[in-house]
Amino acid sequence: MVDEMDLVSQLKEAAPLRPEAYERARTTLRAAMAGSGPARVPETAQEPGAARVRRQEFPRAGKRRRTLGGLGKVGIGAGIGAVAAAVAIVLVATSSPRSAAPAGSSTGASTGSAAQAPAVDSKLATLAADIKASGGSLPGDSSLVIVTQVIGGKLMQVYYGLYTDSGALYSGDDRKTLVTAVAKHENQAESVDTREVAAATYAATGDLATARKQMVNATPNDYFLSFAARKQIWDKNLPALLALLHAKGSKVIPTMPNGQALQDLINNSLWDNAVDALTWGAANPEIRAGVLRLLSTIPEVTVVKSTAGGQPALTLTAGPALNDGGSQVLTINAKTGMPITSVVKLPQVKTSVETYQVSRVTLADIEAGKF
Repeated sequence: MVDEMDLVSQLKEAAPLRPEAYERARTTLRAAMAGSGPARVPETAQEPGAARVRRQEFPRAGKRRRTLGGLGKVGIGAGIGAVAAAVAIVLVATSSPRSAAPAGSSTGASTGSAAQAPAVDSKLATLAADIKASGGSLPGDSSLVIVTQVIGGKLMQVYYGLYTDSGALYSGDDRKTLVTAVAKHENQAESVDTREVAAATYAATGDLATARKQMVNATPNDYFLSFAARKQIWDKNLPALLALLHAKGSKVIPTMPNGQALQDLINNSLWDNAVDALTWGAANPEIRAGVLRLLSTIPEVTVVKSTAGGQPALTLTAGPALNDGGSQVLTINAKTGMPITSVVKLPQVKTSVETYQVSRVTLADIEAGKF
């Protein structure tokens, strides 16, 4: 068994680590697993519900941490899902830099449906409209979200994320490190996080088809390129992918995903990135409304009324197509849209539970440690 932090160390040794580089690897990995068809894996190495590698920006000073979607430990010898993180090591080293397609770019024949006006879930769309209508003036000037993550019953991390109304992003592992980050002006307003928040903000009132592409493209990918362009990228990375799969004992012959498999990848990224934007700006009603409008367009997401802490809630479940045979359940307040909990369950993996504390604060109070 290889711990996810061991994989992080290998990635750091393979190449200077940048989120965009990891995202290129992630894109190819997801594509390989989604389009591989029946897996011919040795019987001793089969793994049901092979898990995609979810996005992670790895720990470094002053930078917020992300997890592998509750994956915990990954068995490197157990089929295509198990070698996924290791494949990233190869692809980070072999892939050439490539930026995400702009939100307004042509989708090409293989992804044309992505540009069509999406259907929406009425519960989420209605709540988003209510949030926008009741926004009004807000106390404070920043959104503070404290996320506590427990995996398999064990506390893994606590994350403090601060998004100011002026667009600055600060984070810490506790109150002290957040105060220090603000005092040192360690503004993280760049790259993936900024694009996710911007996409959510636009989605609050913007065209939903455009907003979907903008949120998906917050992380580099080739989803909206033409078939020919995607095939060229796929063919370039395939030798490295096959070599590593072979080295790990897998006989899977991956194929480039199209049709529904490609749509699942798009919706998976949409879900991941939109929920991530919520962990930055949940106390900002515009961001909440935008995220809910985006999530309302994912057919694989079901929404049911529930209760949480004695209060009316909505339970959003991202089904197996988006979670490798498992599920991610996001519970939000039915009146405000504030996130309450997120639970990720995957086959043969310890359950990850995140709880959210959301509040409006002032940057001055954060600097003074008064929160």
